[in-house]
Amino acid sequence: MQTENRDVMTALYVLSANNSGATFLATVCLTLSSLIGAWMANTSTIFSSELIYGDTKASTLSIKYISLLVCFLVAFSCFVQSSRCLIHANYLISIPNSEVPSSYVELAVIRGGDFWSIGLRALYFAITLLLWFFGPIPMFVTSIGMVFLLHYLDTNKSPLVQHHSSSRFRENHVSCQVN
Repeated sequence: MQTENRDVMTALYVLSANNSGATFLATVCLTLSSLIGAWMANTSTIFSSELIYGDTKASTLSIKYISLLVCFLVAFSCFVQSSRCLIHANYLISIPNSEVPSSYVELAVIRGGDFWSIGLRALYFAITLLLWFFGPIPMFVTSIGMVFLLHYLDTNKSPLVQHHSSSRFRENHVSCQVN
């Protein structure tokens, strides 16, 4: 955080872009929640067609609607919390001449990323729940596909690169030369 102005501006731009993405996805989740609420209030029988396999009783449909609504609301709250953490990190970085430890900024960014990841997982789960309206078979197929997708996204096949900032490298290099 005590680096050149150019490096600080790059960090602020990245945090701003992540914050914009979290805000957009929170808006999408809230809009879809409102749509589901309006859909629940409508008394039409869209899902009582012959093409729908599975239970189409009113009680089962209300469970499906409520579970999908809860999933979108969890995603919304996670994206809002992600935005909150990223704004906090942005604020900590942009304080002029501050003595804020970099671990505070790092913690805020990691928390923002964690909330972002949980929000995305809630959206992935919502896709599976959405296909539950069309029966248990599409839900099962989507669940299997989601397991493979999340396994692919969550595994790391190459080792992580150990990155050291240039200022720490210079400090360590100078301290080694003095000793």
